[in-house]
Amino acid sequence: MQGEIEDVELELLLEALYLRFHYDFRHYARASIKRRLLQARIQLGFATVSALQEGLLHDPSMLPRLLNYLTVQVSEMFRDPSYYRALREKVIPHLKTYPSLKVWVAGCSHGEELYSLSILFEEEGLGDRTIFYATDINPDALRAAQAGIYSLDLIKKYTENHQKSGARSSLSDYYTADYGHAVFDKSLRRHVVFSDHSLVTDAVFAEMHLISCRNVLIYFDRDLQDQALGLFRDSLARKGFLGLGSKESLRFSAHADAFADFVREEKIYQRIDR
Repeated sequence: MQGEIEDVELELLLEALYLRFHYDFRHYARASIKRRLLQARIQLGFATVSALQEGLLHDPSMLPRLLNYLTVQVSEMFRDPSYYRALREKVIPHLKTYPSLKVWVAGCSHGEELYSLSILFEEEGLGDRTIFYATDINPDALRAAQAGIYSLDLIKKYTENHQKSGARSSLSDYYTADYGHAVFDKSLRRHVVFSDHSLVTDAVFAEMHLISCRNVLIYFDRDLQDQALGLFRDSLARKGFLGLGSKESLRFSAHADAFADFVREEKIYQRIDR
């Protein structure tokens, strides 16, 4: 009985979050969103989910705190180095044929993937002709991405990943150590547009040559995955590329026919229907 009541409270809170603030988590994978909401309820000090909803609606400070639980901010630089090596060796040669490029890092979180791609494009001589669009729905995450500051404790792992990606330089060329943190060079952000954008409620985002959205779709249900993939399809230029996470796929998607496998093992696809 308690579980059934809690499920009803969760549905009402997600509806309230959408109606009041236009953040739509109603089609996120149910087990994942439930786990994170219950964690938020406990750690924010509310006895019930209904009490958490009451706090959300009447305390302006509660929304950003709740968003930090509902949006997953776990990533690392050059995560899955073989993905970046595939981009470097198989996708970049195609991108080099364009005079200018647009790259969309969707769900950029704290910016680890954005800086990885920015460094890769610098190393391949494409930094000055590329505009990056880094988007997320979490304002705190976007601010962290804009700052580009990470714990030095993470740098050893990031450096190993960078080297495995086929690096042409040292990662240390791109940051300055400062009181236990690595501060990444602002030149990596000189052509970056940071923007609040929702894959659930917002529209097509310019015409991109590469979209990288990794480990975001796994939190969506099937309908929402299809909606996001349709958005990516419509945002890609002819023969543009889409990179997904290792556990994500276009298989079974309503938009699968619009893409061809480009590097199958790294979940890199190319739009073919334009």
